[in-house]
Amino acid sequence: MKEVLQKIIAASGIASRRGAEALIREGLVKLNGYTAKLGERADENDEIVVDGKRIQRSTRKVYIKLNKPMGYTCTNRYFKGEKNIYSLVDMPERLFAIGRLDKDSRGLVILTNDGEMTAKLTHAKFGSEKKYLVRVAPDDRLLKKATIDQTVRTLKKGVDLGEGEGLGWAKAAEYLNGVFTLVLTTGRKRQVRRMFQGLHYHVVDLFRTEIAGVMLGDLPEGKWEELSDYELNKLKVKINAKEPR
Repeated sequence: MKEVLQKIIAASGIASRRGAEALIREGLVKLNGYTAKLGERADENDEIVVDGKRIQRSTRKVYIKLNKPMGYTCTNRYFKGEKNIYSLVDMPERLFAIGRLDKDSRGLVILTNDGEMTAKLTHAKFGSEKKYLVRVAPDDRLLKKATIDQTVRTLKKGVDLGEGEGLGWAKAAEYLNGVFTLVLTTGRKRQVRRMFQGLHYHVVDLFRTEIAGVMLGDLPEGKWEELSDYELNKLKVKINAKEPR
């Protein structure tokens, strides 16, 4: 059955539907050798090329969770001498990361070839929650109770991220047994580290445990597994029910 091009492109993980529409308008999509137009449809017998690269269509949707180790990047681009999370996953499908982590951070990353889900879970207006555990360098001055209480309040109120990006804030924050726990609904570049840096803390360990209700659990570091039906259904219900802010 033929489907509209932007849906096929989104399903490939290259872009969201809106992003696919923009690619078509810019003339970067070819259908069977001809420049495609909005509204055109295709099926598995048609050749679709986006910005010079042919789409490899897969009928199987893949949803996995990975416990990212420290020292690995989350980009689809490979650089000599750099470790990449995709080298840890033995899958023929081209996957994209939901909730990237910087090289020095570790924990839960969701990988999928579902472009629609990727778009919803990564777009800030949907406010998908992510939970982090943060350890900072010991400092008697900064880790006194009164200072910690003020830090928790400030993390929830908002911290200036600099570079003209305004405030970064946590939906929830607490400090217990030497660890800050934060819940964020935004994911700007290195946001957690920059928030703590703005409060004069040095982060020594940043560990993500949850994305949009999917928990890392006891998955070993460097290992991955496909989401259970329960996890996937919960995820789909959550993102489909959530209206953009």
